[in-house]
Amino acid sequence: MNTITILGGRDKAGKAEGLDPLILKKGEIYTIVGNTGSGKSQLIKDVEQLADGDSITGRRVLLDGKPVPRGERQAVSAGLVAHLGQNMRFMLDISVGDFVSLHARCRGKQVGLEAVLNLANCITPEPVVPEQHLNLLSGGQARALMIADLALICDSPVVLIDEIENAGIDKEKALELLRRQDKLVLVVTHDPHTALMAERRIVMGGGAVRAVVERTKEELTLFALLSRDYQRQRERQTLLRKGEHLI
Repeated sequence: MNTITILGGRDKAGKAEGLDPLILKKGEIYTIVGNTGSGKSQLIKDVEQLADGDSITGRRVLLDGKPVPRGERQAVSAGLVAHLGQNMRFMLDISVGDFVSLHARCRGKQVGLEAVLNLANCITPEPVVPEQHLNLLSGGQARALMIADLALICDSPVVLIDEIENAGIDKEKALELLRRQDKLVLVVTHDPHTALMAERRIVMGGGAVRAVVERTKEELTLFALLSRDYQRQRERQTLLRKGEHLI
């Protein structure tokens, strides 16, 4: 897969979305913004399910410019899309080390446990160790582990992320990590700093795509300022967690 194309459907009032074909490419990050209830999650769901006019929005999602046959959609979607939700829940009661080794074998990947954990621990202040059980990981640890797994083991070229700023991880490093692995990354967010990480942001309203906004040079400058503030905030969080004074 190189591109996903989204063809417009209808908004919550049943009016035509008026969306020009929206072409999303591998190796790029796109953010999705809008008020609560504006249709952000439904857009992600349409992509995840490779909708073909049969969802509540009526959108069509094309893979490399072509629709996926109905009988193949479930299998294609399972291998195509990885969804990182706000709440991580593991069903397997096994250790982190066993999980990573098992997943690597299932995927036929020669990836060492150390490489995955090193990557995970670059983006979470709370280290993940092989002996920990999956269902005892904190929310931030779980998301960091899954991001490292997505980058090094999972073959899915499309990654959907819901509000990464709530995970307690270094979102800048996490998103850049996925982009460098040639993933197409879609991020739902309410945060201006996260929104400006992408060159294009998709603006939702009333259940429809209202605009696709290109990041300006001025916004890129603002992003640099917000990034500095973000790193200072992370430094203060570290001091707070260590029981030290912030000033």
